[in-house]
Amino acid sequence: MRALIHSTFGSPEEVLQVEDRPVPEPGPGQVRLRIVLSPIHNHDLWTVRGTYGFKPELPAASGTEALGTVDALGEGVDHLTVGQRVATGGTFGAWSEYIVADAAGLIPVPESLPEESAAQLVSMPFSTMTLLQFLEVQEGDWIVQNAANGAVGRMLAQLGAARGVNVLGLVRRTAGVDELRAQGIENAVATDQDDWEEQAAAITGGAPILAGVDSVGGASAGQVLSLLAENGTLVAFGAMDSPTMEIASSDVIFKQATVKGFWGSKVIPALDPDVRKALFGELFQRLTDGTLTLPVSGVFDAADIADAVRASGTPGRVGKVLLRF
Repeated sequence: MRALIHSTFGSPEEVLQVEDRPVPEPGPGQVRLRIVLSPIHNHDLWTVRGTYGFKPELPAASGTEALGTVDALGEGVDHLTVGQRVATGGTFGAWSEYIVADAAGLIPVPESLPEESAAQLVSMPFSTMTLLQFLEVQEGDWIVQNAANGAVGRMLAQLGAARGVNVLGLVRRTAGVDELRAQGIENAVATDQDDWEEQAAAITGGAPILAGVDSVGGASAGQVLSLLAENGTLVAFGAMDSPTMEIASSDVIFKQATVKGFWGSKVIPALDPDVRKALFGELFQRLTDGTLTLPVSGVFDAADIADAVRASGTPGRVGKVLLRF
């Protein structure tokens, strides 16, 4: 079978290569999946670079999320059937023709859901759904996020609106505001404008902003914190620009702010099973009724991984880049 492998850590478009590997056999409680599509996430690329919280032994497989069809059942698996479509969001090595995964962690995919949406169901949409739950905000509350024109930012705005939570988005370029408006997302300001803070206050009407999400790092983290109300919470979700958050001590002290991290790999497994089931139910509902959209910017064959990685890094890209095996 074909699999994307890297023998060294480094730039993904340079170190990832298609190699032939043996087709794996499922053990007890496992299934083998024939991979249909797999998205390229930032954390996948950080792992290949060796800069993520998880660092695999070399030579290493790659990718974590995929849509697949059940190809073979291991001993004791009786709730899935061969040929059934399932999604996985936490199986390392997903960039491969076949993978073995724990059956208990797989999500059956309704036939009504297009494969391009199903392939990116778990990591970003479900993480975003869980993030919104993690913020502990209620209908009518305000939150603020940077990277508002990114995949997570767009989804958080859509899911927040569906729950009645007001989401203020920060983007770094004025053009980013127009990109969001074209997607029906209005509450956004560009921090490259001198009066961006006044614009933010005008949008919220002076209402307290209870929580903020930082996906960028650097000075942008401080901008999010600066908008929070007293006793507000700043959540570190990503570090697209810098691994260091530049935040003012005065904001932390005088706002009595809380700063904490969100890592889906830790938060999601700790969810109560009933909460997890309810959140997935809501996610399917939002995708079905069009409240949440999962656009795709391109689909590439695994052999064209270098081009796919470059496409994934295109500024202003709307939608995920997917790999087909």
